[in-house]
Amino acid sequence: MNLSSKQQAFIDAMENYGLTPRATYSRAELNMVAETIGMKYAPAWIVQDSSRRVGRGQFAVPEFVGSDTSAATARHTTPQTAPAGDSAPVMNAIMGLTGGERESLVPQKMIDYVPWGHFKNISTILSSRQFAPVFVTGLSGNGKTTMIEQACAKSKRDCYRINITQETDEDDLIGGFRLLNGETACVYGPVVEAMKNGGVLLLDEIDLGSSKIMCLQPVLEGKGVFIKKTGEWITPAKGFTIVATANTKGKGDTDGRFIGTNVMNEAFLDRFDWTMEQDYATRKTETKILVKKMEKFGKVDESFADYLTRWAEITRKAYTEGAIDEIITTRRLENICKAFSIFGDRATSVDLALARFDADTQQAFRNLYDKVDDTMRNEEAAAYTCPAGEHGGDIPVTFPETNSEYALNA
Repeated sequence: MNLSSKQQAFIDAMENYGLTPRATYSRAELNMVAETIGMKYAPAWIVQDSSRRVGRGQFAVPEFVGSDTSAATARHTTPQTAPAGDSAPVMNAIMGLTGGERESLVPQKMIDYVPWGHFKNISTILSSRQFAPVFVTGLSGNGKTTMIEQACAKSKRDCYRINITQETDEDDLIGGFRLLNGETACVYGPVVEAMKNGGVLLLDEIDLGSSKIMCLQPVLEGKGVFIKKTGEWITPAKGFTIVATANTKGKGDTDGRFIGTNVMNEAFLDRFDWTMEQDYATRKTETKILVKKMEKFGKVDESFADYLTRWAEITRKAYTEGAIDEIITTRRLENICKAFSIFGDRATSVDLALARFDADTQQAFRNLYDKVDDTMRNEEAAAYTCPAGEHGGDIPVTFPETNSEYALNA
């Protein structure tokens, strides 16, 4: 095919962007290349040519051969003509199946999302397209994962989310042999897919992993990874980076709340450029979050949202001071808002959210909520004493008649 000047400019931009010649390219990759030369979308001569479509959302661009024509030709060998036993071309072809189940891995923007915390910093890092691994830590249910996904949505970055478990190993991450159409083929894992496509690799709950995830050491250095099963060396495309989330800082569970988390290898942790601690949102921000959720669920009660965040803040301060062992998370408050949209009753909504706790904790938290919400509490009550259990002592929580605020004392 004789290329026009505009078509050749796009082919040149593919190499400048950091892509390497291979069998297929995703629509998201082509869109990102297009943006670098002032185009809004991938060129129609590629994405609207049915002969170039290879699986859903995957397109062949044989005109792109890179600087080394001979190497590119070898990489574009099809499975039908590949020599027996040569699994690398098969892997390149199969990648179109594993990566083409959806046209884009850019998360959908949430209309009810409220940016806060480290959202701005994460978005800035992702928009820079530099390789900069980040470790985000914080208590459960405070929006770590959602923050990263929405930062990807804002930056229009493909997000490859992997939920790490004790059983996660190299085969799950890097890739391995799979049975496809009755034949065994070696298939790229999500880590390699993210590297080749210049995506964001989200390692969720990374502190639940075992030493098996140490296979990611070279990946965290940004140098690439060697696939032992095929003899390939995968170099990450421009834009590839890693963000990990965890409830701990990789030092294991210290208070019994996060059973299953492990003490992580220090050399592994040291390969993250930065650690960002995510606390719960301030009461003002959290109230805004809940109101947005209420709007989504179709039943808004701003005073209820304010009472919920005030109540949650008390439990968190008490937890921080070691007086109680449980906590009300932002996720649990959102669940209360959902229940409220269904049942239309504050008490029922709160009780449903507290049902997961033991009976004593349920009663203590419910009594505390009744004191916070002036539609439920006895106005003559001036204080509530929350049992501190094994920690010893009580937590007096007073509500001055003048402003309904509280004072939490150890």
